[in-house]
Amino acid sequence: MSYFFDLGYFGIFLASFLAATVIPFSSDTVVVAMVAYGYNSTLTILIATLGNTLGGMSSYALGWLGKWEWIEKYLKIKREKIEKMRERIKKYTAIAAFLTWLPIVGDIIAVALGLLKINVYKVTLFMTLGKLARYVVIVYLWDYIT
Repeated sequence: MSYFFDLGYFGIFLASFLAATVIPFSSDTVVVAMVAYGYNSTLTILIATLGNTLGGMSSYALGWLGKWEWIEKYLKIKREKIEKMRERIKKYTAIAAFLTWLPIVGDIIAVALGLLKINVYKVTLFMTLGKLARYVVIVYLWDYIT
C-alpha cells in the first residue's frame, strides 16, 4: 500500500485503475489516505475517477474481445437468451454503466457491457459519472467525519 503513497498522484491513478480491473483491489483506502495526508481533494477525485474509468474500460474491452461461442459453450447459455439480455441491457445502459463503480459486480457489469457490444460512448459517459459520484461521496464523507 505504501507503494501507491510514494507515487503521489500517479499512485492514486494506478490504484484506481487497478481497482476497476478484474484484479481484486480497492482504491478507497489509497484515496482517503491521500486526502488525509493533505492531497488536494478535487484533484484526487478527478485523478481517481480517470484511473477508475480507464480501468473499467479495460474490463469493457476484455468483454468486447469475448466470443459468443464461449458463452454458449462454457456457461451453457443459448444465443437467443443472450440476445434478449442484450436488448434489456441496451434499454438500461445508463444504469448498468453507472453501477460499474460497485465492488466485484461492477467488473462483471463492465465485461458484460463489452461482450454485448453496448455503445462505447454511452458506457464511457455513464461509467465516468458513476465513478465520479463514488469518489465524491468517499472524499467528502471523509472530510465530514474528520
